[in-house]
Amino acid sequence: MLNHIVIMGRLTRDPELRHTQSGTAVASFTVAVDRDFKDKETGERKTDFIDCVAWRSTGEFVSKYFAKGRMAVVEGRLQLRDWKDKEGNKRRSAEVLASSVYFGDSKPKDGDSKAKAGKDDDFQLPGDFGAGSDSGFADLADDDGDLPF
Repeated sequence: MLNHIVIMGRLTRDPELRHTQSGTAVASFTVAVDRDFKDKETGERKTDFIDCVAWRSTGEFVSKYFAKGRMAVVEGRLQLRDWKDKEGNKRRSAEVLASSVYFGDSKPKDGDSKAKAGKDDDFQLPGDFGAGSDSGFADLADDDGDLPF
């Protein structure tokens, strides 16, 4: 059987980090994911708000480095949970149980305290690798631009 999901979107709020009675870290957060198509009537894309849960070190990582508005790529599995509300009605919730969470954007430059909290303050996702960038790549002096095949 296969239960694998990958979503990419922006966090709708700061992650909420809690600990179980045994001390295990668990972070809850919601990711807003735009649909791939536009509504025929309005011409706008609809957004799905997907609840996510990350356990242990993944949860601590999310809590430490992600904040509201930050783009995240969440990889994990879909989990359905049955529960009863205050009136005793049966309810069902779907959530992504995150196995990995990745940055979907570059490090914010606006002095966000969560972005600066880690030891890896020099982290940046790869940017423009064209000529004149600090990527370490340079144009070849004798390149005629002709492909060899």
